[in-house]
Amino acid sequence: MANLSGLIMDVDLRSHENNLAHRTREIDRERLIVRRGQPFSITVQCSDTLPPNYHLGLALHLGKKDEVVIKVQKEHGAGDKWWFNQQGVQDEMLLTLHSPPNAIIGHYRLAVLMMSPEGRILEKIDKNRFHLLYNPWCKDDVVYLPDESLLQEYVMNEDGVIYMGSWDSIRSIPWSYGQFEDYVMDICFEVLDNSKDALKNSEMDIKLRSDPVYVGRTITAMVNSNDDRGVLIGRWEKPYSGGVAPYRWTGSVPILQQWSKGGVRAVKYGQCWVFAAVACTVLRCLGIPTRLITNYASAHDADGNLSIDILRNERLERINGRNTADSSWNFHCWVESWMRRDDLPKGNDGWQVLDPTPQERSDGEFCCGPCPVTAIKEGNLGVKYDARFVFAEVNADIVQWIIKRDGSRQKLEVDQASVGRNISTKSVYGNHREDVTLHYKYPEGSKKEREVYEKAGRPVTGLPNESTEPGHLKLSIKHAKPVFGTDFDVIVEVKNEGGREAHAQLTMLATAVTYNSIPQGECKRQTISVTVPAHKVHKEVMRLHYDDYARCVSEHNPIRVKALLEATGESEPIMTVADIPLSMPELLVQVPGKAVEWEQVTAFISFTNPLPVPLKGGVFTVEGAGLLLATEILVNGDIFPGQKVSVRLSFSPTRPGVKKFLVDFDSDRLKDVKGVATVVVHKKYHPRNTGRY
Repeated sequence: MANLSGLIMDVDLRSHENNLAHRTREIDRERLIVRRGQPFSITVQCSDTLPPNYHLGLALHLGKKDEVVIKVQKEHGAGDKWWFNQQGVQDEMLLTLHSPPNAIIGHYRLAVLMMSPEGRILEKIDKNRFHLLYNPWCKDDVVYLPDESLLQEYVMNEDGVIYMGSWDSIRSIPWSYGQFEDYVMDICFEVLDNSKDALKNSEMDIKLRSDPVYVGRTITAMVNSNDDRGVLIGRWEKPYSGGVAPYRWTGSVPILQQWSKGGVRAVKYGQCWVFAAVACTVLRCLGIPTRLITNYASAHDADGNLSIDILRNERLERINGRNTADSSWNFHCWVESWMRRDDLPKGNDGWQVLDPTPQERSDGEFCCGPCPVTAIKEGNLGVKYDARFVFAEVNADIVQWIIKRDGSRQKLEVDQASVGRNISTKSVYGNHREDVTLHYKYPEGSKKEREVYEKAGRPVTGLPNESTEPGHLKLSIKHAKPVFGTDFDVIVEVKNEGGREAHAQLTMLATAVTYNSIPQGECKRQTISVTVPAHKVHKEVMRLHYDDYARCVSEHNPIRVKALLEATGESEPIMTVADIPLSMPELLVQVPGKAVEWEQVTAFISFTNPLPVPLKGGVFTVEGAGLLLATEILVNGDIFPGQKVSVRLSFSPTRPGVKKFLVDFDSDRLKDVKGVATVVVHKKYHPRNTGRY
């Protein structure tokens, strides 16, 4: 018998052609990256013609220790199996591999085998590797999304917009997801490899990666570092020592890189929008259509009773303790991922809530979802996962209580309509807001909404305090939209709708709070006796100076004003609360001239100090997917009131297309100032066809 050793000379994975066909060329041009349920071809060159009845075989290996081995069938068999067909002359063969639409995603090692007629392996070439991702373009994949414009946004777009602020003063920041930046895909699989389940039983974990429900849930656990080797440590209050303050980040890539390069040590620090943005990057990179969602006036229902109980003392200060964990956040961010839910009854397919911010445990882990958005809208709280918690985030009641010195409770207000407002995501058709509130709930006050509440087990009561408001007094707070650094007025109006003159004590309290309602300090308090004639309105003005709030206002700058009215001879006081966001200045960012990949272009950034005090420790942070890695530019010396500071930065774009150049400015007294410029990067013209494109 002839010596057949060394017959297989070369295996070409044809990465350029395959990656282009599989929409993965943005990730890598050299390594093979393909999507499941879609064929790809490789060529095998032999040094000689194969003897009769000798044939090639293929085997796939998954896992660091080859925990999973898959034999690739020679022809299309029954069931969801890998198979291949062979074409061409015997010394150069084209093999087309067909993966099933429910194949395991992961890093595969491909073994090409020379087989004897009896099935003995005579030669084995097994150094070739490739990655397999989910395929939302494949109609049999559970993440299939049949609209190309949605796929371009929710899988392929590396730049996003995150909505923040409050429901009545919505603001946004740009964000670089960067899912196709160099080696981000490898880090995404590293995230999966470091999960508790992967470390406990690698073989079982690898097999379950075919299911985006399992993978999505794993990612919500791993983006936060509670209980595992997760990516980010959450911190909601200063100081942010030893790390980066959450509002400093402008993209996911530096966070993922720092986690990986640091030996999978958690990165400091994240808050909800950072957790959600990193999850969005990982999910999009793996091929699961994903979008970032902001829920305004978002409830955190710690005890699952669909009611947020806010306890205050007689000074209107929040009482915190083990039994008062409920809270209401100005906004809260999570992601939605698109998938078919074969594990649930019909009607639960489509967008699924996944929330990586560590709030409450789910089956013992700090993770949340995937929970069908349709189940939330219909009040089907029995479906997995975490439907009751998500339902409360958009639908809970808020009940305000005052705890008297003798320990007795007095109910001030029941608010059934304020939670879950202006639920927002970036539009597919540009950088503007799309409102998705009606995906989560029926219109407030509608008959159907009431039915859903009852189905969910939430008590439906009449309008609060209608019969108990003393002397027909009404209380409201009015304010302009102030700019951070200015002085402004807050006007409290007391309206007497009764027929008699009313005497009352009015307390006005301005406090600084974080966006998730953690008190940061008292800014100003006024208590005054007021007399309101019948059918008249009394206005009381509280002026807030920059010095009043500068020392304690948080980075997202809401000032919470509470007004409490206690009328003489009446037992029930009235309270109303308003959150006043302080708008921030913007950076001016310009990238003039034509941008061409691998050719230098210059960006110009300028900023004027709007505060009445100098700014110290100024730093600009710039980044952009396909443009440049995160870079810091320090400002020398103080920036005085009204002073303009300008910087210029040259860089060479690395990939063609429409890209976003993102800038963040921070200093000791002014933080989280954002700017963005759109850069159209043109392909570099090659006079000869080099095979690069």
